[in-house]
Amino acid sequence: MNHLKPISISLSPNTEKDDIWLAFKLLFQPWRWEKETTKGENGSPQTVLEEEFKKYLGVAHAVSFNSGRSALMAILDSLDFKKDNKVLLQAFTCNAAANPIIWSGLKPVYVDCDEKTFNIDIEDLKKKIIPRSKAVMIQHTFGLPADMDEILKICRDNNLILIEDCAHSLGAIYGGKKIGTFGKVAFFSFGRDKVISSVYGGMAVTNDDELAEKIREYQEKIGYPSYFWVFQQLLHPVLLNWLILPTYRILGKYLLVLFQLLQILTKAVHWKEKIGEKPDYFPRRLPNALAVLASNQFKKLEKFNNHRQEIAEFYNDNLRNLDFTLPEKYPDRVYMRYSILIKNYNTDKILKEAKRKRIFLDDNWRKMPIVPPDTNQEKMEYIFGSCSNAEKIVKNILNLPTHINISKKETKIIVDFLKQYGS
Repeated sequence: MNHLKPISISLSPNTEKDDIWLAFKLLFQPWRWEKETTKGENGSPQTVLEEEFKKYLGVAHAVSFNSGRSALMAILDSLDFKKDNKVLLQAFTCNAAANPIIWSGLKPVYVDCDEKTFNIDIEDLKKKIIPRSKAVMIQHTFGLPADMDEILKICRDNNLILIEDCAHSLGAIYGGKKIGTFGKVAFFSFGRDKVISSVYGGMAVTNDDELAEKIREYQEKIGYPSYFWVFQQLLHPVLLNWLILPTYRILGKYLLVLFQLLQILTKAVHWKEKIGEKPDYFPRRLPNALAVLASNQFKKLEKFNNHRQEIAEFYNDNLRNLDFTLPEKYPDRVYMRYSILIKNYNTDKILKEAKRKRIFLDDNWRKMPIVPPDTNQEKMEYIFGSCSNAEKIVKNILNLPTHINISKKETKIIVDFLKQYGS
C-alpha cells in the first residue's frame, strides 16, 4: 500500500524503522517512561543525551527539556530579567519562539528579516534596539546560519545578551564553529519535523557556569509531563507510520483527525499557543522515554544532514533555470527545509493543486509573520507594518521537503509538478 502514502513535509517524516520499533517497545515499558529505575553505566538516558550534546558541540553544559519552548523558558528565567524587559527576535518565526518570551513576562520586539536569507535583518536590528532591550534571540532560519560576526558586534556594542535559537540548525557551522556556540546560551528542538526528532524534546546549552547552574535548578523544580502525555508521544510514530500514512488516501487522513480530536495523538502546536496561552505540559523535563528516542536519532545526525544536502542539491540542479528564487547557498548549512519564492503565481492555488496530487508542502510557514498562519498575531504582540520583508515573504514562499524519508523519486515528482509554474 506504499503507493497510497502522500509526499509530505511534516507528517512524521523524521523516523526510520529502528526509531518506530524503539517507540513501540517503549509503549509496553511504562516503568521507563519518566526516568530509569536502573541506570546504565553512563547514567540515565537524559544524562547520556546531555553528555552527547556537550561532546558534539564542545560546550561545558547541556540541560534537557521536553521541548525547545521549555528550554527557552528555563533560559529566560535564569537570566533574571525584569518584567517588561524587551527581547529582540525576528519576524517570520514560530509562535513557539514568541510565546515563551510572553509567558515569562517579557516583551517581544520583532525585527524584520532579510529577503534572501530569511534571517534577521541587521540594519533593522540596529534601529530597534532601545534602552530596555536586554537580549537578541537569533534564529538560523531553516538551517542557514545568521551573520554571526555582525550580530556579535551589535551585541557587544549595545550590551545585549545573545540567545541562539537553533531549532532548525542542529549540525550547521559558521566560520568553523558549530551553531549554538556563539551566544551566551542556545537552545535546540527535537520536534517531529526538526533535524532530529523525539516527537517532542529540547536542549539548552551554555559555557557559562553560573547560568548553567540556574538552568539546572529550573529543570529540577519543574517536574516531568504526565504519563499520558508521554504515551501520546510514543504512540505518534507508531500510528503514523503503521496505520495513518500507509492508508492515507483511503482512511488515514480521517484517522489522523479522529485521533487528534480524541486526544490520542497531540498536535505539534496546541490551540492555546495560537492565542498566547500556555498548555500545562510546558515547561517540563525531558522524560526518559523521549530521551531514548532522541539519542537514537542523534547517532544518525550526520547521515540525516548528508541526505538533506543531497536532496537540496537535486532541487538546485533541477529548479535553477526556472522562475523561482532559490535559497542561499552556504557550504555548512543544514537544509531543514528547501525554501523557494514564487514570483508569478498564487501560492494558495499551487498548494491546492499539489494536495490534489497528494503532495503536501509546508503550509505552516505562510501567510502570517508569526506562524502557524492561524496564530493570533495580536496575542503575539506583533504590529502589522513593522516588518515589511517578512510580510512579503510569507505570501510567496513554498517550503519543499528534505527530510530523511523523502526519496529522489519523490523529489523528482515535486520538481516535475513545480515546472509548470516556473517556466
